Amino acid sequence: MNITVVGTGYVGLVTGTCLAETGNDVLCIDINKEKIEQMKNGEVPIYEPHLDALFERNINAGRLNFSTELDQGLKHGEIIFLALPTPEDEDGSADLKYVLGVAEEIGRRLTDYKIIVDKSTVPVGTAQKVKDVISKHTKVEFDVVSNPEFLREGFAVDDFLKPERIIIGSSSDKATERMKKLYKPYVRSGNPIIIMDEKSAELTKYASNAFLATKITFMNEIANYCEKVGADVDQVRIGMGTDSRIGKRFLFPGIGYGGSCFPKDVKALHKSGKDLNYSFKILDAVIKINKEQKVILLPKILSHFKNNLEGKKIAIWGLSFKPETDDIREAPSLDIIQKLLDFKTKISVYDPEAMQNIQKKIGDKIDYAEDMYSALKDAEALIICTEWSIFRTPNFTKLKKLMKGDVIFDGRNLYDVNDVLNEGLKYISIGRQ
Repeated sequence: MNITVVGTGYVGLVTGTCLAETGNDVLCIDINKEKIEQMKNGEVPIYEPHLDALFERNINAGRLNFSTELDQGLKHGEIIFLALPTPEDEDGSADLKYVLGVAEEIGRRLTDYKIIVDKSTVPVGTAQKVKDVISKHTKVEFDVVSNPEFLREGFAVDDFLKPERIIIGSSSDKATERMKKLYKPYVRSGNPIIIMDEKSAELTKYASNAFLATKITFMNEIANYCEKVGADVDQVRIGMGTDSRIGKRFLFPGIGYGGSCFPKDVKALHKSGKDLNYSFKILDAVIKINKEQKVILLPKILSHFKNNLEGKKIAIWGLSFKPETDDIREAPSLDIIQKLLDFKTKISVYDPEAMQNIQKKIGDKIDYAEDMYSALKDAEALIICTEWSIFRTPNFTKLKKLMKGDVIFDGRNLYDVNDVLNEGLKYISIGRQ
């Protein structure tokens, strides 16, 4: 099929590349000329494992192309994916100006039947809004479909090529059949393509992310309680996870969730409820608790240093909101760094992928180390914010020699408590003694 993807952010670029991988002819559209030229030259503008290989292969095969011209995209694609930003507005709602703005442009330019697919995460009722906006400007037949993405950063390529399920929200048999044909190569193992109405599809995405955020938050609450009563959250987690009704995933406690999805989607669903005079009380708690959890280590750090951090050098391992991505949106590291700067602390950081993004945001207020051990030189403490695999088995002897202090504050529970204590280090983690 001929496919157009409007928007080459994280979702759009993964979608376009993975659709090209199964033989579709894909044209990606973006208004950023510099970014389009970069991609035409074979440069992937985001970090996502395995994306670069697919990107290069499909460009070389002529199946993946790029343009700044929406007219060209409408002429090319029989299915038009809208993978546009829906940033959080000041009141917590999802800002639809980019989605509806492109919908208006499509309405003005439409000359033949197209399927318009909302790929972005959008509030319930957005498909109808897109349909209404397009209809104002054209009498040409078209359909609007909701097809939310379920891509985990760091695993997005695998998630797209081998999805657990595909959700298609459509009231058009014609559009539904074409969407099923498009996705058929991805579900050969039998995973379902689930057809539903557009509003249910839109809510499925929000409900999924809000539930996972709630599950993480609940475990963080349990971890905090473990510290009060002397229980071990790792043992509790294992005991809970063996129950098939609960499952093992998303039970790892830490310093809160971040990223481009969970924080924004939880707030957007919460605000959508408020707009209809419905109070999501559980989401009230999730939002509040997660904000507090991001800096849950700070009182422990202050206690260790007797409330005096001025001039102290602190090393930080991990800046991205999760491993295998360079995404720092809503990352707990940002909250911790700001709090430490408020106490006039000297900070040295290392992350395998996110350093450049942090530097753009924070500038020269902190030091950026060349590697994980360089960050430790003369540091009085180490804080771990992201569970990158390279941090899992450090050389503790080397660590002790480099550091001036002897304490690790682990926001991701990477190490066995006794193993670190046996190395002669102080070790403070989440939900464990």
